[in-house]
Amino acid sequence: MGYNMIDLNKDVKYVKMVGPNRVKLLNKLNIYTLKDLITYYPRDYEDRSKPKNLYECIDGEEVLIEAMATNKISEMHKGKMTISRLIVKDQTGTCYITWFNQGYLRDKFQPGKMYKFYGKISVKGSRFEMNSPIHEEIDQKRNTGKIIPIYPLTYELKQNTLRRIIENGLLEVKDKLPETLPKYILQENNLWDINHAIERIHFPIEFSDFNKARERLVFEELLTMQLALLKLKNNHEQSLKGIQFNKDVNMSDIINILPFKLTKAQLRVLEEIDRDMESAKPMNRLLQGDVGSGKTVIAMIAAYKAVKSGYQATIMAPTAILASQHLESFQGILSDFGIRCELLISSITKKKKTEILERLQNGEIDILIGTHAILEENVVFKNLGLVVTDEQHRFGVKQRSTVATKAQNPDIIAMSATPIPRTLALILYGDLDISIIDELPPNRKKIETYAVRKSMEERVNNFIKTQIKEGRQAYIVCPLVEENEEMQLKSVIELAEKYQKETFCEYTVSYLHGKMKAKEKDEIMQKFKDGEIQILVATTVIEVGVNVPNSSIMVIENAERFGLAQLHQLRGRVGRGEYQSYCILKYEGNGETTRQRMKVMCDTNDGFIISEKDLELRGAGDFFGTEQHGLPEFKIANLFEDIGVLKKVQRIAFEIMEEDALLSSEKNKMLNELVKEKFSTRIEI
Repeated sequence: MGYNMIDLNKDVKYVKMVGPNRVKLLNKLNIYTLKDLITYYPRDYEDRSKPKNLYECIDGEEVLIEAMATNKISEMHKGKMTISRLIVKDQTGTCYITWFNQGYLRDKFQPGKMYKFYGKISVKGSRFEMNSPIHEEIDQKRNTGKIIPIYPLTYELKQNTLRRIIENGLLEVKDKLPETLPKYILQENNLWDINHAIERIHFPIEFSDFNKARERLVFEELLTMQLALLKLKNNHEQSLKGIQFNKDVNMSDIINILPFKLTKAQLRVLEEIDRDMESAKPMNRLLQGDVGSGKTVIAMIAAYKAVKSGYQATIMAPTAILASQHLESFQGILSDFGIRCELLISSITKKKKTEILERLQNGEIDILIGTHAILEENVVFKNLGLVVTDEQHRFGVKQRSTVATKAQNPDIIAMSATPIPRTLALILYGDLDISIIDELPPNRKKIETYAVRKSMEERVNNFIKTQIKEGRQAYIVCPLVEENEEMQLKSVIELAEKYQKETFCEYTVSYLHGKMKAKEKDEIMQKFKDGEIQILVATTVIEVGVNVPNSSIMVIENAERFGLAQLHQLRGRVGRGEYQSYCILKYEGNGETTRQRMKVMCDTNDGFIISEKDLELRGAGDFFGTEQHGLPEFKIANLFEDIGVLKKVQRIAFEIMEEDALLSSEKNKMLNELVKEKFSTRIEI
């Protein structure tokens, strides 16, 4: 390398064409260094490489034409607007080109000279028209004549400007980027070298270039991630000594007195947990199970073992209501064994809180159940041995580790009702062992699901009325309007008012949305639970675990706007009592995908099948809503499109780790660097 070393951390303001004003705009895009600049990948490309003859052009397509100006530009004025018109022709036809308020173009075109125009063409009969195209003289090749990258959100930066800045950045690093993947990986997987890949991802000459470049970059990103997680897990297992819970405390003490029989799947998972608790390694387990598969009882049995071995346990739930529910079910069974459970949520009085904290520290409380209030500094355990987090994806890696610091390497169970296909679970929770409860308790009735169009509204409303007359309750869910929270609240409130005043005026209707204070939400949910409210209109805030056995009907408005996994989560809020329950998906739009997705929901109640389908049908897009799992964002990989690469990479990562768990060998030196760099700011590796 010698003198060619380039400084990838150099401030982007020193790149040609950036300067003090543009540097601010680049910072907005999270581009601070030369490296950030060259890894700001295009989101799309326009093929401006091959000109078309006018007669081949189709109405509405974006094309490049090469044509001769037949006249000088003529101008018309409409009020304050200047309209410039140029007539051009090629061998096959004539095209009328119009610009608005671009007076400076007046003398730009000489009759008889050839120019290139790139833009959207409209064909009206035999007449071709183009508005405000990009134009160049025939011998220039800056903005046409090739495949042009289109970059994500550029705010006040124009695509052209950003493109030229990136081009300047690429010129600085041309052929000088140090390779980041070991030779053997590149050869075995037939991947491009880094210099080639970075140059061609921005400026592919053919589309096949783009595919090869992207393949290399996606491969690297996913491999780094997978190795980092495996390394995290190895470090964890080797360096830490965990608690060995008492072999003489039997889980069967509890299993035998339960008022219901556990399923085979539950028993299998309990065996895995029991084995982990008795081993000297700290347990780090993800417990996945569909809504209603009976995860809470597993947490309770594990907590029993911890407490009877002389330790404390804590259960963290995402909402106060859920925490209170856990407390009820725990006390119902554990108080017979002299186990003391207590609830810690933010709404309790200061006095009560002080008293709880004191008893916790003295060891007078065995199991503390609560919300993230448990993470606060003044919450000190006497000797915490087991941590259970419920709805794992809402507690990131960071929060898991915060709780873990309140004890000497406690055992950890992370529970999630979001079934995630194994391949993805390995990326999101690669540092955990995974247990899956894949059968529902026998007494659960299948929730009947129907997908209906707007025209059926009246029938749906009558059905809701019949159900309420029989004493049932209903949820109505409105989709989140991502861009605009105000509109979101408005739609929920308006719908609730309409239902209260018109459609269901004889019943009590209330609403719930994410902007409400926790205390308000809890009060409304409590009222719903106590049957004081018959119809609850809500945004997706209800998808997490509240148990209202009496609610038997769930109507989801604009169901086409939700992912399948989310629809399944929402549906799981009903069908928790002895009544037959129904889920009605109201949808608009006639696309094939929408129809398929509605069909999947009506055909199956199995969360794992649904999440696999979700991956298939949704293609790109965000599978997990706004994720806070503490993992770095992917710059180029997409967990949907690249699931094939992900599987391949996982295989390779496992092989590498088996041979060289600490990535300490010479040939894996580069991989170790990548892993370090990837996580240096996020997780201690």
